[in-house]
Amino acid sequence: MDYIDKPLIRSDLRRKLGKEYYILKRKARDAFSGVRWAKIRPPEGRLYPLMEHRSIILRPLKDVEMYLQENKRTNLRLALVHLNGMMIAPGETFSVWHNVGRTSQAKGYLEGLVLHQGQICKGIGGGLCQLGNLLFWLVAHSPLTITERHRHTFDVFPDTHRQVPFGAGATLSYNYIDFRFRNDTCDTYYLELWMDDTYLWGRLSADAPPLCTYRVEERDHRVTQQWWGGYTRHNRIVQVATYPDGRVIERQLVENHAIMMYNPILSPPYEGKEG
Repeated sequence: MDYIDKPLIRSDLRRKLGKEYYILKRKARDAFSGVRWAKIRPPEGRLYPLMEHRSIILRPLKDVEMYLQENKRTNLRLALVHLNGMMIAPGETFSVWHNVGRTSQAKGYLEGLVLHQGQICKGIGGGLCQLGNLLFWLVAHSPLTITERHRHTFDVFPDTHRQVPFGAGATLSYNYIDFRFRNDTCDTYYLELWMDDTYLWGRLSADAPPLCTYRVEERDHRVTQQWWGGYTRHNRIVQVATYPDGRVIERQLVENHAIMMYNPILSPPYEGKEG
């Protein structure tokens, strides 16, 4: 169903109080959940790479000051310290915020790009959604089970030079908007994350050879005009696993519904699907 309500505009006070409420609620739930959390540990024995991906760090965006992109580099570097080298053993769960913690000025995080109700804003620790997008793309090419992923409610920027399908990512906001996945297999997985001057990189490996190959496809992409005058965008992201014996198994990973913050008629078309 393509119907989406017109977004509500809430006061700054309500947003701030609501955010702290949900942060405390998530902390309490995690404290008593009994979840086995993945930890940073050195690999044991040989690793078999499953997927490697990169995304450009400084990406010029309309109406976005470049210093926010430069600050994003600092924010990413601080977050990667807590995630690079993560080992996810059978039965363990990976969480971005369980490991990174709250992004604060005291920890060295800088003002970066954040999105609020479709508008470009500034916030401490902004820009880490690029990390969420990278992690989603890596896990989407594996047998790991995504247990929590939040879609971007708004589609803010047109698809010029988009390298992966729309919606093939995950938004982040400490700590109740998280990206989590669980290892329901018998193998152990190893996550590497790093940066160079141009790109944010990620690699997902396992301690056993993969049983199949994975690809990720976009299905049922469409743009719909809503009764209140705006446009919305919809699609499904599907994982396709191909086995050596010719079997093909499809698994829907996510379904996306987002309010477009630009006129689709005046914007350039979709341009590509690679990483």
